[in-house]
Amino acid sequence: MNTYFLNHLRELESESIYVIREVFAQFDNPAILFSGGKDSIVLTHLARKSFHPGKIPFPLVHIDTGHNFPETMVYRDWLVQELGARLV
Repeated sequence: MNTYFLNHLRELESESIYVIREVFAQFDNPAILFSGGKDSIVLTHLARKSFHPGKIPFPLVHIDTGHNFPETMVYRDWLVQELGARLV
């Protein structure tokens, strides 16, 4: 991967972290909707980076539809424990 693309990815990551911090600062009850899919995993990772070395200061919300793969539930539980996050 060339330098241009890496710099662009770093810029996108920095902007995302800025937005996450602004949401936390400006809104009363932010939360991350966590399905266990790629998008919510990336968002959770960005939130982790946003508040490192502290914990993510808002909960992960998971709606159990009963149609999740067992591996998704195991990963969700592991991630919540790993992050010290609150699961709602």
